[in-house]
Amino acid sequence: MNRYPLWKYLLILAAVAIGLIYTVPNFYGEVPAVQVSPLRSNLKVDAALMARVEEAIKKSGLAADGIALDTTSVKARFSTTDDQLKAKDAVQAALGENYVVALNLLSRSPQWMASIGALPMYLGLDLRGGVHFLMQVDMKSALTKKVEAYTNDIRGLLREQRIQYSGIAREGQAVAVRFREAALRDKALARIAKDMPDLELKTADDAGEYRITGTLKVEAQRRTQEFALQQNITTLRNRINELGVAEPIIQQQGADRVVVQLPGVQDTAKAKDILGRTATLEVRMVDDERMRDAGALDQAKAGQAPFGTELYYERNGQAVLVKKQVVLTGERINDAQPGFDGQTNEPAVHINLDGAGARIFQQITRENVGKRMAILLFERGKGEVVTAPVIRGEIGGGRVQISGAMTTQEANDVSLLLRAGALAAPMDIIEERTVGPSLGAENIKIGFQSMWMGFAAIAVFMIAYYALVGLISVIALGANLLFLIALLSMMQATLTLPGIAAIALALGMAIDANVLINERIREELRNGNTPHAALHAGYERAWATILDSNVTTLIAGIALFAFGSGPVRGFAVVHCLGILTSMFSAVMVSRAMVNLYYGGRRKLDKISIGQVWKPASKIT
Repeated sequence: MNRYPLWKYLLILAAVAIGLIYTVPNFYGEVPAVQVSPLRSNLKVDAALMARVEEAIKKSGLAADGIALDTTSVKARFSTTDDQLKAKDAVQAALGENYVVALNLLSRSPQWMASIGALPMYLGLDLRGGVHFLMQVDMKSALTKKVEAYTNDIRGLLREQRIQYSGIAREGQAVAVRFREAALRDKALARIAKDMPDLELKTADDAGEYRITGTLKVEAQRRTQEFALQQNITTLRNRINELGVAEPIIQQQGADRVVVQLPGVQDTAKAKDILGRTATLEVRMVDDERMRDAGALDQAKAGQAPFGTELYYERNGQAVLVKKQVVLTGERINDAQPGFDGQTNEPAVHINLDGAGARIFQQITRENVGKRMAILLFERGKGEVVTAPVIRGEIGGGRVQISGAMTTQEANDVSLLLRAGALAAPMDIIEERTVGPSLGAENIKIGFQSMWMGFAAIAVFMIAYYALVGLISVIALGANLLFLIALLSMMQATLTLPGIAAIALALGMAIDANVLINERIREELRNGNTPHAALHAGYERAWATILDSNVTTLIAGIALFAFGSGPVRGFAVVHCLGILTSMFSAVMVSRAMVNLYYGGRRKLDKISIGQVWKPASKIT
């Protein structure tokens, strides 16, 4: 009656063994390390790179505790953080700017455990320390940028179709096109409606002027906003990856917000500078005719630039009048790398354009030989002319170089920002927090102390109240904790303070199932059943109640995960996993131990389950 088949015992033993293997790495601790990864895709991570890293460390007079090679990086371990910082500087100087050298923390667990994926859980910002930003995307600017793009597209379309118009401009969040004849307006209307279905077009007649006004449809606005948010998340992730921040967290929160957590980073000023910068590149033609007109140039400097032009300055202070029409943008950039000018040996940024960008650049240079082309860099909302060379001939192949009064560090920063991509819309930091490493260590200590104290209190109560069966329940509870931590480690989940709270809650809820089983066994004994029958009935009849209570709690946890964000979702994940492991450990593991201890006895007189209160017999 109270016996398990062999396969169930083997299943439980296998679960416990796997749980131990995947839980143990969390108790080895971490060691400071330097992680080296290539910045460019054509650079390989191989034994030669590992040898260069090892040589750089030796030349600096340091000794690494170990150097390992994986598919994406080379990692060197050190005994102290001081050696780690010195090694980072030495390796970066030896390898140059084509490699990212990042500070990291690696597990001290044996290599054979890492080879089977037995790795510790990541520690969240509140446990490891670092910076936290909550950033909000300016959706109005995203829509404005989209309307500006449509303005340029309509201008190009009408020129291509040879449809004459008297003017085109953005008016608020709409594109307005003016015509002198109704027939031209109707022809343009049909063509724009065919090629640009996302625009809602309206016509109007005003004193001999025929107008088309186009606004983004509601669905197009929603898609534009979603794209802006996702593009910004991608750009932020690219920038952070190239900065070498280990294990960053970048998540969407709501419709227009992004959470950025950078564990281990303490310099908030540097982090804010990189995340908030919006370097974009534009190629425009210089208005040479008006540049030769001193009056027009003085008028522009006074704040009244001639129609169709804008005034910008080169880095040497020279004023340049450029046309408003943008012929090429940074969206066409495939790659950007720092380097040096082949003729002047000045720092420069070498840019590769995609196929469409290369064709546009080739066409522009072919049609404007002898004229000046301005390459403008926009950053923090301000633009400057990086270079404005004279086009000597047609330039094909999609390779462009920008240089001009920039330092090596500026060339590195500009290439990083251009390579990572531009933000689709400006972002404002509306919340920031910094957690020091000492505070993170204190949070870990307090969190685990509270969890173990709770476990000890539960153990004392269960053993005192249910005797040997209570001890079996405590062992099953320990198995539940083992399974839960192993699952989180397998998933490479990020452990945070809410996660520790969820583990503590899971322990408190898991013991409920054993309490239900134990009380059911007591009830069967009070009803006069034999010990064997009471054990069997206790587990069988308590199962339905345990299942119902855990399913309802699981539904609440799934709702938290579906509708929550950030720490709430982390709590929900641990909470749901804790429910599943508790159902296995409270029923399967505890019953296996009960069956092993009591099941082999043919005659069982009593069960060590504490005092069984029986109703007093009535005297008649």
